[in-house]
Parts: sequence; structure tokens; C-alpha cells
Amino acid sequence: MLNVKIEELNEKNWYECCLLKISEKQTAYLESNAISIAHSKFEPSLKPFAIYYEEKIVGFLMFNTEKEELDGYWVFRIMIDENFQGKGIGKAATKLMISEMSKLQGAEKIVVGYHPENQEAHHLYASVGFIDNGDRFGKEMAVIKYINA
Repeated sequence: MLNVKIEELNEKNWYECCLLKISEKQTAYLESNAISIAHSKFEPSLKPFAIYYEEKIVGFLMFNTEKEELDGYWVFRIMIDENFQGKGIGKAATKLMISEMSKLQGAEKIVVGYHPENQEAHHLYASVGFIDNGDRFGKEMAVIKYINA
């Protein structure tokens, strides 16, 4: 069992999240964590979290607490530092995030969009039950996790 937890971003962990890095290949798919954190300060419905592995910050995630397209709550970001990828941390953190999002008012669907060529994202979301119904938004595909399904 992996020792993974998520904690809402605060004055003690935000800066470390800004320093996390993804692989060069992945930079084509994701904005920096600093941009996402700044975005959360202007959109109060966005909830950013630090991902911890064995008490060390190794990732960042953020989701919206208001329903959007496809009548679902959207995942805005989930990333694991390149030095900690491939260990199951992203999957464990995604399960924790789903649990948090399931508590939101009327949560029936969680939606995440990602670039179709981002194979890491595809494998991660498929492994925790997200389904591709063919929804597309610009260059991104959107997959859905049905809560209690």
C-alpha cells in the first residue's frame, strides 16, 4: 500500500508545488503548476491540492467545485514530478481526488480533458474507470467517471 495523501494547498506547500517538474515531452500537454495556482486565486471554485508520497510533495492536482460542460465536475490538473512517475502515485492520488470530488453537491460525473496523444493520462484515467464517450473540446478529448457506477 502506497503512502499517498492529498492536502489542500496552503502557505506551507504551495511553493514546493511550483518547483515540481514534468518530463520535457509532457510540457506540451500541461501548463505549469504556478499558472494553475494563480488561476485558482481568481476562480474561487477551483480547489488546488498538493500530492504527498511518504511525507514529501511529489505532485499537484486541482479540480472545479462547480459543474461545467457535460454536467460534471472537471479535473483541471493532475501531475506527478518526473522523478516519481511510474510508481502508482498518480493512480493513488487520482483515487483520493475522486473520493473528494464525490462529496460535492450532486456529484454524478467527474470529467477530465486531455490531449489524445498523452498516453500517460489515457492509461491513468482508464485505470480508475473513466470512460471515453467520444466527447471532444477543441484538441482535447473528455473522459467521464460516473460516481457510484
